[in-house]
Amino acid sequence: MNAPLIDPFARAIRYLRVSVTDRCDFRCTYCMAEHMTFLPKAELLTLEELDRLCTAFVHMGVEKLRITGGEPLVRKGIMTFFRAMSRHLDSGALKELTLTTNGSQLARFAQELVDCGIRRINVSLDTLDPAKFAEITRWGRLPQVLDGIEAAKAAGLRVKINAVALKGFNEDELFPLVDWCAREGHDLTFIEVMPMGDLGGEDRLSQYWALTDLRARLAERFALTDLAERTGGPARYVRLEETGQKIGFITPLTHNFCESCNRVRLTCTGELYMCLGQEDMADLRAPLRASPDDAGLEQAIRAAIARKPKGHDFDYSRQAIAGQMTRHMSHTGG
Repeated sequence: MNAPLIDPFARAIRYLRVSVTDRCDFRCTYCMAEHMTFLPKAELLTLEELDRLCTAFVHMGVEKLRITGGEPLVRKGIMTFFRAMSRHLDSGALKELTLTTNGSQLARFAQELVDCGIRRINVSLDTLDPAKFAEITRWGRLPQVLDGIEAAKAAGLRVKINAVALKGFNEDELFPLVDWCAREGHDLTFIEVMPMGDLGGEDRLSQYWALTDLRARLAERFALTDLAERTGGPARYVRLEETGQKIGFITPLTHNFCESCNRVRLTCTGELYMCLGQEDMADLRAPLRASPDDAGLEQAIRAAIARKPKGHDFDYSRQAIAGQMTRHMSHTGG
């Protein structure tokens, strides 16, 4: 059980992203349709089953666990799961337990997250304009999220802001976002919009803002120094010399990051996706429920990792969307 997980391209799998729910209290236009049909609750893994699955991965060498959704903090009883996972931090087997959130529930849960050993979080925030925030999230309220971020800071959490770069939407907020993060002490990462799911009329291609262009705009105002730093994910970082702040770029389209991919994604129904940009997945729910013994589960995990591809097929370069995934981003947790 303790043998490390190595994929066909000699990459050690150290990072597991776990979607604990497909539900969310927002309906972001690049993530899901406004009128989503969510999974019946009976189809979701129980929190105890998620614990068992994550523990199996930790025993096989996963050192970083990121909890996602949907919005993970809307899942009923989710703090019992975080408390359970904290035992792997205490043992030293897990180096980091963290989450990505829309921030709406942080005012309620920030202190409990810290008590569970979480030290940093990612908050998805694409605009600081309340009207535009309501437009992009459909159901969200900016003041609630900003209050949540303040609560996270007060509890001692390090906050990284994730902003999806959207042409014609937040291009004019590039420098306001950078300046706000500098004042607040937040790191900031920009993400290219990915071709995931049918969004009911939203035009993926028209939303796409290449981060090569965004970076060039930053370089007009700041001196950028490339950093060798990696945080276990796909971001590549620069330092703005004038402010000292760190800016990340996640570029699945202009420059894919597949060569160093050390992560897999588990859905709330027990599907393991070896690549965000491929449809292939493995069903772990069946072996999980087939036996209280983990031997079959371990075998299924190792068989899945043996199918991990070299990379994804996302491509906008021909003014058409290639490699589009049929599932919504919320299904896999980003």
